[in-house]
Amino acid sequence: MNDENVLLDMRDGIAEIRFNRPHRLNAVTARLYEELDAALDAAERAPQVRVVLLTGEGRAFCVGADLKEHKAGRTAFDRRQYLQGEQAVCRRLLDLSKPVVAAVNGYALGAGAEMAIASDFIVMAKSARIGLPEIAIGSFLGGGVTWLLPRLVGLAKARELVFLGEKIDGEEAVRIGLANRCLPDEGFLEGARDFALRIAAKAPLSMQLAKRQLNRAAEGGFDGALAAELEGMTFVATTRDWQEGIDAFAEKRAPVFRGC
Repeated sequence: MNDENVLLDMRDGIAEIRFNRPHRLNAVTARLYEELDAALDAAERAPQVRVVLLTGEGRAFCVGADLKEHKAGRTAFDRRQYLQGEQAVCRRLLDLSKPVVAAVNGYALGAGAEMAIASDFIVMAKSARIGLPEIAIGSFLGGGVTWLLPRLVGLAKARELVFLGEKIDGEEAVRIGLANRCLPDEGFLEGARDFALRIAAKAPLSMQLAKRQLNRAAEGGFDGALAAELEGMTFVATTRDWQEGIDAFAEKRAPVFRGC
C-alpha cells in the first residue's frame, strides 16, 4: 500500500504506518483518516504482523487538523463526518487486537496527539513536542482523550495539559506518565523499531488478551478483572505458544511464538 496520504510497510513482524503529508506537517484530512483506517485493517488481517508502528514522514508526527481544508466551505454535515472519522480511527487504535506504538518524531498536536494517546505506547524523540491546543483556538477535544488522558497522567495533570494547551517534550511526557520512552533524535526511528521488535517477540495471543483487559478492567471492577484473568489463563494454557514458552524456559532459550 503506497499512496498520497498514508504509507504502509509490513516486515519483521511490524506494520509500519506513516502519515505522508510532510508538506503540511502531516495535518489530517478526511481522506487521511480513511486511508489510515484501511492501513490498520490490513495490519489487523495480516497474520505475520505482531505490532503496529505509527509515525510521520518529515519533520512532524501529525500537527492535527488541516485548517485549510476546514475553510473550504464545507457543510455542517461534512464537518461532523470529518470529526467522526477521527473518532473511528482512535477507537480502532484502542480496539486493535495488536499493540500500537506511536513513534512521535516531531510535533504531535491536536488530533495527532489524540491518535498517539489512543495508541498503546508512545515513544518520543528528544526534540519532539506533544500538546492539545484545541481550547486555545476555540475548538474541542476528540478521539476519546477526555477518557484516556486522565487514566494516563491523572485528572489534575490532564486539566493542565488541556486548559493550558502547552507543548511538552519527550522527557516531560515520560516523567508524567504520558510517554513510555524518550529516545535521541539521531537514529530515533531505528530506536522506535527496536522497541516495537521487543513487543513483537512476545506471545501474540497473550498480548491480545492483555491489551483488551487492561483497556476494559476499570469498567468491570476487581471481581470482573479476576474473572477475565481466569478465563485468559485457562485459554492460553490450551495454545501451542503456552507449551513453547514452557519448553523454551526449560531449555534456556528464547521462545518462538506462532500465534496459535
